Amino acid sequence: MIRTIIVEDSRIIRDYLEAVLEEGDRFVVEGSFSDAFEAESYCRSHSVDLVLMDVLTDHHHSGLAAGERIRKEHPQTKVVIVTSLIDPEILEKAKAGAADSLWYKEHGKETLIEVLMRTMDGEQIMPESAPSVELNEMFSGEITPRQMEILRCFVKGMTYSEIAEQTGLSARGVRWNVNEIVDRAGFSNKHELLAALLNNKIIITTLVDEEE
Repeated sequence: MIRTIIVEDSRIIRDYLEAVLEEGDRFVVEGSFSDAFEAESYCRSHSVDLVLMDVLTDHHHSGLAAGERIRKEHPQTKVVIVTSLIDPEILEKAKAGAADSLWYKEHGKETLIEVLMRTMDGEQIMPESAPSVELNEMFSGEITPRQMEILRCFVKGMTYSEIAEQTGLSARGVRWNVNEIVDRAGFSNKHELLAALLNNKIIITTLVDEEE
């Protein structure tokens, strides 16, 4: 039996994941948590084979940060990120060490059980890129990494000048990039664009990596 814990802030989704895992005789769910940092603490005192980890958990605690620490402290434990957030930065961090595999809830090509079993067999299952969703008249995958960096700064409330200083662009260059996306997507202004990015879970900036 694969000793498993689930980390998910939604009670309904936790119940669903438990039901999926307990349909067969391969997994035993030994813990269910809404907070990634609580799960991290559990792993320090219990032997765990597999962690199903959400990205944005209770108190905005980061499942990515917790997953990376679990993997470093407990090399025998596999961490699979299970998320509906399609921010490309999440996939980058997962590939950089935060997880053994990643599965998108709404966009996964394989079933969750397939990903879990292949991960337990030693494979790393990572999509090549984050899902691309429709943003009015364009797709999110058409936004360049530099433009994503700019938009992420805007979501944080930074000004054109502050973004320019952080990205190495001129303030005029920052403004041009934002206007270019607004025009291509057919939005009236950058506020409509930013709202669409947040509503479609394309940008997430509220993750807390360490306990306060």
